[in-house]
Parts: sequence; C-alpha cells; structure tokens
Amino acid sequence: MTRLEVGDAAPDFQLADQNDTTVSLADFRGRKLIVFCYPAAMTPGCTKEACDFRDSIAPLQAAGYAVVGLSPDPVAKLAKFAEKESLTYPLLSDPDKSVLTAYGAYGEKKLYGKTVTGVIRSTFVIDEKGNIEVAHYNVKATGHVASLRKLLDV
Repeated sequence: MTRLEVGDAAPDFQLADQNDTTVSLADFRGRKLIVFCYPAAMTPGCTKEACDFRDSIAPLQAAGYAVVGLSPDPVAKLAKFAEKESLTYPLLSDPDKSVLTAYGAYGEKKLYGKTVTGVIRSTFVIDEKGNIEVAHYNVKATGHVASLRKLLDV
C-alpha cells in the first residue's frame, strides 16, 4: 500500500459531494486544502471528527484552508449526514474507493486486534500548488482536529 509523503503531488480527484456536485482537486488550486478521510458517515467517531472540523471551520478558513471530507458513502447518505450535523463543507463520495486508495487511506488496518481491509482514518494538508504538506495516517477521531490546528498554528 502506497503512503503519501510531504512533497508528493496530491492525487487528483473528481468526486460528487453531498449535493451531487462534482468537486475536483483543481477547484482548490491557489488555496490550501485539508482532506480528511473517514470510514462511515453517521457513526460515532466519524461524527465527532466531522463536527470538530465544522466547529473549527471559521478559523481554518480565516487562515486560508478549505476543508473536505472523503468517505466511501453514497451521496444520499452524505446529504443526510451533512443536514443532520449542519456540516457546511463538501463531503465527497468515493464508492469505488479509488481516491481513498490513491491517498493510501484504504487498505489493511487493525481493528480490535484483527487485520481488516477498510478506510484508514487519515488527514492530508495540500498546499496551493497541489503538493502534500502534511500526511497523517491512523489518526484518532477525538482530538485530531485540535492537534492539526496546533500543528498548522490556527
């Protein structure tokens, strides 16, 4: 499984968001972008992480960062998730997991002591030119956004 490192070009993507609007990496050229990959909408950990990003969106945007969430969930489920939790940033649907795989955020992981294949909770910061500035794998849902903000000095 490939893992991205600082300086790598971010893999391109074109995916539907919760409004069934196509969102691409190119849409964010010239801006910094945070992409967080999560296993499943409306689960406790993923909800906590998504809401932490929601609650931090104003200072992140003020510092020049856009935020998108990425999961294998279908668009309809993402729409319900965004509405239920008042999420104001794009939630991207990657049902075939091709983008998650390109980012190294899908593959073997440990879950309750067992090896399983699934989404590896990960966060990437992409610079204005489309290069990886931060690549964090196996992050914890709780407290992750606060540590990321500290790292980014936001």
